[in-house]
Amino acid sequence: MSSSFKAFVIDQAEDRSVRGDLTTLEYGQLDQGEVLIRVHYSSINYKDALAATGAGKVIRRFPCVGGIDLSGEVVESGDTRFAAGDQVIATSFDIGVSHHGGYAEYARVPAQWVVPLPAGLDLFESMALGTAGFTAALGVVRMEANGLSPQNGPVLVTGATGGVGGLAIDMLSGLGYEVVALTGKASEEPYLRDLGASAIKLRSSIDFDKVRPLETATWAGAVDNVGGQILHWVLATMKQAGTVASIGNAASFNISTTVFPFILRGVSLLGIDSGYIGFPIRQQVWDRLATDLKPRRLAQVTRSISIDELPAAFDAFIKGQVRGRTVVRVLA
Repeated sequence: MSSSFKAFVIDQAEDRSVRGDLTTLEYGQLDQGEVLIRVHYSSINYKDALAATGAGKVIRRFPCVGGIDLSGEVVESGDTRFAAGDQVIATSFDIGVSHHGGYAEYARVPAQWVVPLPAGLDLFESMALGTAGFTAALGVVRMEANGLSPQNGPVLVTGATGGVGGLAIDMLSGLGYEVVALTGKASEEPYLRDLGASAIKLRSSIDFDKVRPLETATWAGAVDNVGGQILHWVLATMKQAGTVASIGNAASFNISTTVFPFILRGVSLLGIDSGYIGFPIRQQVWDRLATDLKPRRLAQVTRSISIDELPAAFDAFIKGQVRGRTVVRVLA
Protein backbone atom coordinates (compact mmCIF):
# COMPACT_ATOMS: atom_id res chain seq x y z
CA MET A 1 0.00 0.00 0.00
CA SER A 2 1.18 3.52 -0.72
CA SER A 3 1.51 5.95 2.15
CA SER A 4 -1.44 8.09 0.98
CA PHE A 5 -4.71 7.60 -0.84
CA LYS A 6 -7.45 9.56 -2.60
CA ALA A 7 -10.48 10.80 -0.64
CA PHE A 8 -13.41 13.19 -1.01
CA VAL A 9 -13.33 15.28 2.16
CA ILE A 10 -16.11 17.61 3.32
CA ASP A 11 -15.02 20.60 5.40
CA GLN A 12 -16.38 23.86 6.76
CA ALA A 13 -14.79 27.23 5.97
CA GLU A 14 -14.41 30.14 8.38
CA ASP A 15 -17.63 31.65 7.02
CA ARG A 16 -19.34 28.34 7.93
CA SER A 17 -19.94 27.42 4.29
CA VAL A 18 -19.56 23.72 3.55
CA ARG A 19 -17.97 22.09 0.54
CA GLY A 20 -16.30 18.86 -0.45
CA ASP A 21 -13.11 18.38 -2.46
CA LEU A 22 -10.92 15.54 -3.63
CA THR A 23 -7.66 15.37 -1.71
CA THR A 24 -5.24 12.81 -0.28
CA LEU A 25 -5.15 11.35 3.21
CA GLU A 26 -2.63 9.33 5.19
CA TYR A 27 -3.60 6.09 6.92
CA GLY A 28 -3.04 7.73 10.29
CA GLN A 29 -5.85 10.17 9.51
CA LEU A 30 -8.47 7.42 9.35
CA ASP A 31 -10.86 7.07 12.26
CA GLN A 32 -10.66 4.33 14.84
CA GLY A 33 -12.16 0.90 14.18
CA GLU A 34 -11.29 -2.77 14.14
CA VAL A 35 -11.67 -3.32 10.38
CA LEU A 36 -9.59 -1.68 7.66
CA ILE A 37 -11.30 -1.98 4.27
CA ARG A 38 -10.01 -1.36 0.77
CA VAL A 39 -13.05 0.37 -0.68
CA HIS A 40 -14.16 -0.81 -4.11
CA TYR A 41 -17.49 1.02 -4.41
CA SER A 42 -19.68 3.57 -2.69
CA SER A 43 -22.91 5.25 -3.78
CA ILE A 44 -24.71 8.59 -3.78
CA ASN A 45 -27.79 8.98 -1.63
CA TYR A 46 -29.76 12.20 -1.19
CA LYS A 47 -28.23 12.42 2.27
CA ASP A 48 -24.76 12.37 0.69
CA ALA A 49 -25.70 15.28 -1.56
CA LEU A 50 -27.00 17.27 1.40
CA ALA A 51 -23.76 16.59 3.25
CA ALA A 52 -21.39 17.35 0.39
CA THR A 53 -23.05 20.63 -0.62
CA GLY A 54 -24.00 21.92 2.81
CA ALA A 55 -27.64 22.06 1.69
CA GLY A 56 -28.56 20.12 4.81
CA LYS A 57 -27.03 20.06 8.27
CA VAL A 58 -25.96 16.47 7.94
CA ILE A 59 -22.26 16.42 8.83
CA ARG A 60 -21.71 16.31 12.58
CA ARG A 61 -17.96 16.88 12.54
CA PHE A 62 -15.50 18.52 10.16
CA PRO A 63 -13.50 17.48 8.27
CA CYS A 64 -15.20 14.23 7.28
CA VAL A 65 -14.82 11.89 4.32
CA GLY A 66 -18.26 11.69 2.70
CA GLY A 67 -20.19 8.62 1.62
CA ILE A 68 -22.60 6.81 3.94
CA ASP A 69 -22.16 3.53 2.01
CA LEU A 70 -19.16 1.41 1.13
CA SER A 71 -18.27 -2.08 -0.03
CA GLY A 72 -14.87 -3.63 -0.41
CA GLU A 73 -12.28 -6.08 0.80
CA VAL A 74 -10.90 -6.42 4.32
CA VAL A 75 -7.21 -5.51 4.51
CA GLU A 76 -6.77 -6.20 8.20
CA SER A 77 -9.05 -6.83 11.15
CA GLY A 78 -8.76 -6.79 14.92
CA ASP A 79 -12.03 -8.71 15.15
CA THR A 80 -11.99 -12.46 14.64
CA ARG A 81 -15.25 -12.35 12.66
CA PHE A 82 -13.38 -10.81 9.72
CA ALA A 83 -10.16 -11.76 7.96
CA ALA A 84 -8.04 -10.23 5.23
CA GLY A 85 -9.66 -10.85 1.86
CA ASP A 86 -13.25 -11.00 3.15
CA GLN A 87 -15.73 -9.05 1.03
CA VAL A 88 -17.91 -6.81 3.19
CA ILE A 89 -20.52 -4.04 3.25
CA ALA A 90 -20.75 -1.12 5.66
CA THR A 91 -23.61 1.39 5.53
CA SER A 92 -25.22 4.00 7.75
CA PHE A 93 -24.44 4.30 11.48
CA ASP A 94 -22.06 7.32 11.65
CA ILE A 95 -20.33 6.57 8.33
CA GLY A 96 -19.90 9.68 6.20
CA VAL A 97 -21.50 11.85 8.89
CA SER A 98 -19.21 11.84 11.93
CA HIS A 99 -16.91 8.99 10.89
CA HIS A 100 -14.86 8.96 7.68
CA GLY A 101 -16.97 7.32 4.97
CA GLY A 102 -16.91 5.52 1.66
CA TYR A 103 -15.62 8.24 -0.66
CA ALA A 104 -12.01 7.17 -0.07
CA GLU A 105 -9.80 4.34 -1.22
CA TYR A 106 -9.57 3.06 2.35
CA ALA A 107 -11.90 3.16 5.34
CA ARG A 108 -11.49 1.98 8.93
CA VAL A 109 -14.74 1.25 10.76
CA PRO A 110 -15.96 -0.50 13.92
CA ALA A 111 -16.57 -4.21 13.40
CA GLN A 112 -20.19 -3.90 14.60
CA TRP A 113 -20.95 -1.78 11.52
CA VAL A 114 -19.66 -4.38 9.06
CA VAL A 115 -21.82 -6.96 7.25
CA PRO A 116 -20.31 -9.93 5.39
CA LEU A 117 -21.28 -9.77 1.72
CA PRO A 118 -24.05 -12.36 1.35
CA ALA A 119 -23.95 -14.99 -1.37
CA GLY A 120 -26.08 -13.76 -4.27
CA LEU A 121 -24.63 -10.22 -4.32
CA ASP A 122 -21.35 -8.86 -5.63
CA LEU A 123 -19.68 -5.71 -4.35
CA PHE A 124 -21.05 -3.53 -7.16
CA GLU A 125 -24.63 -4.77 -6.66
CA SER A 126 -24.39 -4.16 -2.93
CA MET A 127 -23.75 -0.47 -3.62
CA ALA A 128 -26.38 -0.31 -6.36
CA LEU A 129 -28.61 -1.18 -3.42
CA GLY A 130 -26.75 0.69 -0.68
CA THR A 131 -28.64 2.52 2.02
CA ALA A 132 -31.54 3.12 -0.40
CA GLY A 133 -32.01 -0.58 -1.08
CA PHE A 134 -31.50 -1.54 2.55
CA THR A 135 -34.07 1.07 3.62
CA ALA A 136 -36.64 -0.09 1.06
CA ALA A 137 -36.11 -3.71 2.06
CA LEU A 138 -36.37 -2.92 5.77
CA GLY A 139 -39.67 -1.14 5.06
CA VAL A 140 -41.02 -4.21 3.25
CA VAL A 141 -39.84 -6.54 6.03
CA ARG A 142 -41.43 -4.36 8.71
CA MET A 143 -44.74 -4.11 6.81
CA GLU A 144 -44.85 -7.85 6.26
CA ALA A 145 -44.24 -8.42 9.98
CA ASN A 146 -47.22 -6.10 10.57
CA GLY A 147 -49.49 -8.28 8.45
CA LEU A 148 -49.10 -6.96 4.91
CA SER A 149 -49.49 -9.58 2.18
CA PRO A 150 -50.33 -9.42 -1.56
CA GLN A 151 -53.93 -10.55 -1.04
CA ASN A 152 -54.63 -7.55 1.23
CA GLY A 153 -54.73 -5.12 -1.69
CA PRO A 154 -52.59 -2.60 -3.55
CA VAL A 155 -49.49 -0.95 -2.12
CA LEU A 156 -48.66 2.70 -2.84
CA VAL A 157 -45.10 3.98 -3.24
CA THR A 158 -44.56 7.76 -3.04
CA GLY A 159 -41.49 9.53 -4.37
CA ALA A 160 -41.48 6.70 -6.85
CA THR A 161 -38.65 7.84 -9.15
CA GLY A 162 -36.14 8.20 -6.32
CA GLY A 163 -33.66 5.53 -5.33
CA VAL A 164 -35.70 4.13 -2.45
CA GLY A 165 -38.99 4.44 -4.33
CA GLY A 166 -37.85 2.68 -7.47
CA LEU A 167 -36.24 -0.16 -5.56
CA ALA A 168 -39.35 -0.55 -3.38
CA ILE A 169 -41.54 -0.86 -6.49
CA ASP A 170 -39.26 -3.54 -7.92
CA MET A 171 -39.09 -5.48 -4.64
CA LEU A 172 -42.82 -5.37 -3.96
CA SER A 173 -43.85 -6.29 -7.49
CA GLY A 174 -41.37 -9.15 -7.40
CA LEU A 175 -43.12 -10.48 -4.30
CA GLY A 176 -46.46 -10.42 -6.10
CA TYR A 177 -47.92 -7.14 -4.83
CA GLU A 178 -50.02 -4.81 -6.95
CA VAL A 179 -47.98 -1.62 -6.79
CA VAL A 180 -49.17 1.91 -7.57
CA ALA A 181 -46.52 4.60 -8.03
CA LEU A 182 -47.24 8.17 -6.92
CA THR A 183 -45.10 10.72 -8.76
CA GLY A 184 -45.07 14.29 -9.96
CA LYS A 185 -43.35 13.31 -13.20
CA ALA A 186 -45.80 12.12 -15.85
CA SER A 187 -42.93 11.54 -18.29
CA GLU A 188 -41.58 8.79 -16.03
CA GLU A 189 -44.58 6.46 -16.47
CA PRO A 190 -42.78 4.03 -18.84
CA TYR A 191 -39.84 3.83 -16.41
CA LEU A 192 -42.08 3.16 -13.41
CA ARG A 193 -44.14 0.55 -15.24
CA ASP A 194 -40.93 -1.17 -16.31
CA LEU A 195 -39.96 -1.40 -12.63
CA GLY A 196 -43.20 -3.22 -11.93
CA ALA A 197 -45.79 -0.53 -11.13
CA SER A 198 -49.24 -1.65 -12.30
CA ALA A 199 -50.58 1.91 -12.24
CA ILE A 200 -49.30 5.49 -12.00
CA LYS A 201 -50.98 8.20 -9.94
CA LEU A 202 -49.90 11.80 -10.51
CA ARG A 203 -49.57 14.16 -7.57
CA SER A 204 -51.35 16.81 -9.63
CA SER A 205 -54.53 14.72 -9.47
CA ILE A 206 -54.77 15.28 -5.69
CA ASP A 207 -55.84 18.49 -3.98
CA PHE A 208 -53.82 18.09 -0.81
CA ASP A 209 -55.37 21.20 0.76
CA LYS A 210 -58.80 19.54 0.75
CA VAL A 211 -57.92 16.13 2.15
CA ARG A 212 -60.51 15.00 4.72
CA PRO A 213 -59.57 13.08 7.88
CA LEU A 214 -60.70 9.90 6.13
CA GLU A 215 -60.89 9.43 2.38
CA THR A 216 -61.90 6.40 0.32
CA ALA A 217 -60.06 3.36 1.70
CA THR A 218 -57.70 2.32 -1.09
CA TRP A 219 -54.29 1.05 0.00
CA ALA A 220 -53.36 -2.02 2.02
CA GLY A 221 -49.86 -0.66 2.43
CA ALA A 222 -47.70 2.29 1.50
CA VAL A 223 -44.02 3.18 1.36
CA ASP A 224 -43.74 6.93 1.91
CA ASN A 225 -40.56 8.76 0.99
CA VAL A 226 -42.05 12.24 1.05
CA GLY A 227 -43.77 13.20 4.33
CA GLY A 228 -45.80 16.38 4.75
CA GLN A 229 -49.18 16.69 3.05
CA ILE A 230 -48.61 13.56 1.02
CA LEU A 231 -48.22 11.41 4.11
CA HIS A 232 -51.40 12.96 5.55
CA TRP A 233 -53.27 11.97 2.36
CA VAL A 234 -51.72 8.49 2.41
CA LEU A 235 -52.92 7.89 5.98
CA ALA A 236 -56.42 9.13 5.13
CA THR A 237 -56.67 6.71 2.20
CA MET A 238 -55.47 3.53 3.92
CA LYS A 239 -57.68 0.45 4.12
CA GLN A 240 -58.67 -1.20 7.39
CA ALA A 241 -55.54 -2.45 9.22
CA GLY A 242 -53.34 -0.90 6.54
CA THR A 243 -49.66 -0.33 7.23
CA VAL A 244 -47.47 2.59 6.19
CA ALA A 245 -43.66 2.60 6.21
CA SER A 246 -42.41 6.15 6.81
CA ILE A 247 -39.00 6.31 5.17
CA GLY A 248 -38.23 9.86 4.06
CA ASN A 249 -39.07 13.54 4.15
CA ALA A 250 -38.34 14.76 0.62
CA ALA A 251 -41.24 17.23 0.84
CA SER A 252 -41.36 17.99 4.56
CA PHE A 253 -40.46 16.52 7.94
CA ASN A 254 -43.71 17.91 9.33
CA ILE A 255 -47.05 16.13 9.25
CA SER A 256 -50.47 17.49 10.15
CA THR A 257 -53.02 14.71 10.41
CA THR A 258 -55.76 13.30 12.66
CA VAL A 259 -56.07 10.22 14.84
CA PHE A 260 -58.98 8.89 12.74
CA PRO A 261 -56.94 6.58 10.47
CA PHE A 262 -55.46 5.00 13.59
CA ILE A 263 -58.53 4.65 15.80
CA LEU A 264 -61.22 4.08 13.14
CA ARG A 265 -59.28 1.97 10.62
CA GLY A 266 -56.50 0.52 12.75
CA VAL A 267 -53.80 1.94 10.47
CA SER A 268 -50.19 1.42 11.56
CA LEU A 269 -47.49 4.02 10.87
CA LEU A 270 -44.09 2.35 11.01
CA GLY A 271 -40.93 4.40 11.38
CA ILE A 272 -38.10 2.93 9.31
CA ASP A 273 -34.71 3.68 10.87
CA SER A 274 -32.18 2.11 8.55
CA GLY A 275 -29.36 4.16 10.03
CA TYR A 276 -28.92 2.45 13.36
CA ILE A 277 -30.86 -0.82 13.15
CA GLY A 278 -28.52 -3.46 14.51
CA PHE A 279 -27.89 -7.16 14.22
CA PRO A 280 -29.33 -9.70 13.60
CA ILE A 281 -31.96 -7.70 11.68
CA ARG A 282 -29.35 -5.88 9.59
CA GLN A 283 -27.84 -9.16 8.40
CA GLN A 284 -31.28 -10.69 7.83
CA VAL A 285 -32.34 -7.79 5.59
CA TRP A 286 -29.12 -7.99 3.55
CA ASP A 287 -29.62 -11.75 3.19
CA ARG A 288 -33.09 -11.11 1.76
CA LEU A 289 -31.65 -8.47 -0.57
CA ALA A 290 -29.49 -11.24 -1.97
CA THR A 291 -32.47 -13.58 -2.44
CA ASP A 292 -36.21 -12.88 -2.68
CA LEU A 293 -35.92 -9.10 -2.27
CA LYS A 294 -33.16 -8.64 -4.84
CA PRO A 295 -34.55 -6.18 -7.41
CA ARG A 296 -35.01 -7.79 -10.81
CA ARG A 297 -34.11 -4.60 -12.67
CA LEU A 298 -31.23 -3.40 -10.51
CA ALA A 299 -28.88 -3.00 -13.45
CA GLN A 300 -31.46 -0.94 -15.36
CA VAL A 301 -31.86 1.63 -12.57
CA THR A 302 -28.14 1.97 -11.84
CA ARG A 303 -25.44 4.12 -13.35
CA SER A 304 -21.84 4.44 -12.23
CA ILE A 305 -19.34 7.26 -11.99
CA SER A 306 -15.70 7.42 -10.92
CA ILE A 307 -14.61 9.02 -7.67
CA ASP A 308 -13.06 11.80 -9.78
CA GLU A 309 -16.55 12.71 -11.02
CA LEU A 310 -17.97 13.12 -7.51
CA PRO A 311 -17.56 16.91 -7.07
CA ALA A 312 -19.82 17.62 -10.05
CA ALA A 313 -22.41 14.94 -9.26
CA PHE A 314 -24.27 16.24 -6.22
CA ASP A 315 -26.08 19.26 -7.63
CA ALA A 316 -28.43 17.12 -9.73
CA PHE A 317 -29.49 15.22 -6.60
CA ILE A 318 -30.32 18.44 -4.78
CA LYS A 319 -32.39 19.59 -7.77
CA GLY A 320 -34.29 16.30 -7.97
CA GLN A 321 -32.94 15.56 -11.43
CA VAL A 322 -31.70 12.04 -10.74
CA ARG A 323 -33.65 8.81 -10.88
CA GLY A 324 -32.53 5.40 -9.74
CA ARG A 325 -29.17 4.71 -8.18
CA THR A 326 -25.63 6.02 -8.69
CA VAL A 327 -22.64 3.83 -7.80
CA VAL A 328 -19.25 5.44 -7.20
CA ARG A 329 -16.27 3.47 -8.48
CA VAL A 330 -13.58 4.05 -5.88
CA LEU A 331 -11.11 1.29 -6.77
CA ALA A 332 -8.83 2.62 -9.52
